Amino acid sequence: MSEVHETRLARRVAQAAATQVRRSHSVSAIEVFQRLGWLPPLRVTEWRQGRLDPLEAALTVRSDKIDTALRALRDWAAERGLEPVETAYVAATRDRRALRFAARTGTPADRADEIERAYRTHWLSPGLPPARRESITARQSKAPDLMAILPSRTGWTCASCHRDGGEFMVVEDADPLCLTCADMDHLVFLPAGNAALSRRAKKESGLSAIVVQPNRRRKRYERRGVLVEEEALARAEEQCLADEDARARRRERDRERRAQQDEKFQARMAEEIRRLFPGCPPERARAIASHASLRGSGRVGRSAAGRELDEDALRLAVAASIRHQDTDYDALLMAGVSRRDARDRIRATVEAVLDSWRREPG
Repeated sequence: MSEVHETRLARRVAQAAATQVRRSHSVSAIEVFQRLGWLPPLRVTEWRQGRLDPLEAALTVRSDKIDTALRALRDWAAERGLEPVETAYVAATRDRRALRFAARTGTPADRADEIERAYRTHWLSPGLPPARRESITARQSKAPDLMAILPSRTGWTCASCHRDGGEFMVVEDADPLCLTCADMDHLVFLPAGNAALSRRAKKESGLSAIVVQPNRRRKRYERRGVLVEEEALARAEEQCLADEDARARRRERDRERRAQQDEKFQARMAEEIRRLFPGCPPERARAIASHASLRGSGRVGRSAAGRELDEDALRLAVAASIRHQDTDYDALLMAGVSRRDARDRIRATVEAVLDSWRREPG
């Protein structure tokens, strides 16, 4: 890479790392690469499941660019006094084998070890209270849960018994196994929806597996429930019945607390929108913030970037509002125009409104 490109990449790495540290008081190479758009979350999940080896197989950039980013992260963290802590990464398989980050043919052994260590290192904010530091390191080193998949297609075949695999798939060494061949057919499925029951059933169960389903549109796995032992589920149900009233009161308090948090966050987002777009009417900025940050909506305001009031995320929220309210975009879609063509037709209008809102009203 040229010196100019290295400098630009170092700035991008520093920005991504700083954002991550603000969120969680720690940062790792994997988190930076995800923020840079180099590493799709879906592929990270597959790697943690033991279905992808090594992790760099999922990266969309050259190895020299990866090495430059790893050095930039190390230098940035060292300059700011962040504390390096090496974390073990093991697969979500029953053998809990160590996961590999890179497999570069011809790389000297000492250099390969250095690359693996750079990936394993998490950088912690300096001066954290001991309890907070211990909590972060424990979370980072915790082995991932075993995982079962609800396949997107039916009629898949178990790689071991060569029969119809059934409802759930367990992947081991990239091979799909039915629950019987995975020695998990004694477990029962508890659908998602009752967090207390799921948490307690999983805690009571000697063997359990998180059930996920791939969402290709969002490029991620979504949790659908948990497989637990039947006796563990019965004990968890008894525990939940015993303190149902107390949990109901706590849920009500939590709802009130979240409502207050959402109100404050929407006000901050509206203020930031007005700062970026001073020509945007105040009531419109509040409406955009309310719509974009609706809890559970999956909209840009609920994304990691949106919660941090990232300027690009806010610009997308404002542009989306203009697209739907100030153009004939919705009418074009209803008329059968493809989404891409409809966006091309109204792009100039959206940009014109954005430009006008970037200027102070006068």
